[in-house]
Amino acid sequence: MENELRDIKPLLEIPDSSYYIFLLLLVVVGIIVLAVLFFLFKKFWLNRQVNMKKVYLKELKAVNWRDSKKAAYAVTELGRKLVEEERSSEIYEQILPMLEKYKYREEVPLVDEETLKQYNLLVHVIDESI
Repeated sequence: MENELRDIKPLLEIPDSSYYIFLLLLVVVGIIVLAVLFFLFKKFWLNRQVNMKKVYLKELKAVNWRDSKKAAYAVTELGRKLVEEERSSEIYEQILPMLEKYKYREEVPLVDEETLKQYNLLVHVIDESI
């Protein structure tokens, strides 16, 4: 065995980190996919919930003015829930004294035209803001 060749070196081990790079890539892609799914789920979940302002506006539009007393109370309550902006707040403050004569009494007259005009203006302004 003395005749062994001494100029051939043994195989060198080459460090291979491609397995770890592949695992890291899978984790990063997984995190990105989960983030996208989370945001999509959140978006659809928030859109699924009922917008109460739209429900209140629908009730406000459906007020029956034949019963003046109930209509005055309904407009007062729903208006308080819907008023946010300065313009709608001013109109709401103007309509409140007009509705006072239809509350707190047993016998109430039919609603006058001025109150109905103010009510329609309030509904229009609130509808634009929503």
